[in-house]
Amino acid sequence: MSEPNISGRAAIVGLGATEFSKNSGRTELRLAMEATLAALADAGIDPSEVEGFSSYSVDKVPEYEIARLLGAKNVKFFSQIPHGGGAACAPVLHAAMAVATGVAKTVVVYRAMNERSWYRFGTGSYGFGATPIFDNVNYGWYMPHGFHTPAAWVGMFARRYMHRYGATSEDFGRVAVAVRDFAATNPAAFFYQKPITLAEHQASKWIAEPLHLLDCCQESDGAVAMVITSSERARDMKNKPVVIKAASQGITEGQQSMTSFFREDITGLPEMGVVAKTLYAQSGLTPQDFQTAVIYDHFTPFVLAQLEEFGFCPRGEAKEFVRAGHHARGGKLPINTHGGQLGEAYIHGFNGVAEGVRQVRGTAVNQVADVRNVLVTAGTGVPTSGLILGAA
Repeated sequence: MSEPNISGRAAIVGLGATEFSKNSGRTELRLAMEATLAALADAGIDPSEVEGFSSYSVDKVPEYEIARLLGAKNVKFFSQIPHGGGAACAPVLHAAMAVATGVAKTVVVYRAMNERSWYRFGTGSYGFGATPIFDNVNYGWYMPHGFHTPAAWVGMFARRYMHRYGATSEDFGRVAVAVRDFAATNPAAFFYQKPITLAEHQASKWIAEPLHLLDCCQESDGAVAMVITSSERARDMKNKPVVIKAASQGITEGQQSMTSFFREDITGLPEMGVVAKTLYAQSGLTPQDFQTAVIYDHFTPFVLAQLEEFGFCPRGEAKEFVRAGHHARGGKLPINTHGGQLGEAYIHGFNGVAEGVRQVRGTAVNQVADVRNVLVTAGTGVPTSGLILGAA
């Protein structure tokens, strides 16, 4: 008996998004509905047909309210995935499992946020002392020593990576420059027509050494939604189906949320390594089978580590990869062709999944030629997730 595998059994058939801004001027529920209705219209599916929903646990838009406003009649599946940006690919995984097992025929996945105008992540003021649940108590071991923000936590990993492998701040900057180049030609990006140079990266202010301001992602308002159904049904839809060839979540030894400092080695991202092995096993693909990738870029140093976890270059050699420009426009593996979270918007990585869909469809503004397979990753430093999207 072969092992169960969701590979190829579900497909993304609808895509919708709002504009990305710093002040949307409307509620997150309104944003979610706009994106969801656009995705359903893109798929040509009536809202009453939706049977399932999946989003992030930090999303403040409950699935029952989306269902009520849509007029969904019989909702049979719903899930929320924790760990912030680590959830970025997981709603698609959950939807694919629901579809593949017959639990729900049509599932909407969405993420809506006013993360700039309503609230801000990473401020260092979280009210943890007033809510002593486990995760918050855990941070009590770090914050008294100055580790108040995600930038500080990632900065610790980045400094060790630099020491071990000889990477430099300029190498991190090469990631930022490349994605801002893509953002500069993407009208949907906040930094449209605003490329940066490596010198500008180096001159940007320190946030938490070795991270400059331009190593850190944006804060954004906006929403993205997708519609997922069976691959068989997708063949009859009006748009080119985007097949979910593999999907996985990952936690591994010594895992904590952003503060896995007590592992023997903090220069890698082993939770993403778990995801990589699973995606390759499910799909039968190898690093040579991808034409482009969407690598979660909340902070530039973790882009390098992810390239290594997925085998695009050997351990410690991602610096040579970016120095050669392989990740940039015209490179052998252009990444974050929408501009990423550094250049387009920070919608907790879900706008990156959308870019993967567009690349497979052939409708991306910075379209890569002959795309057959796209890797999409989620937030790192936390329990995480990943996808392989491809053509039927």
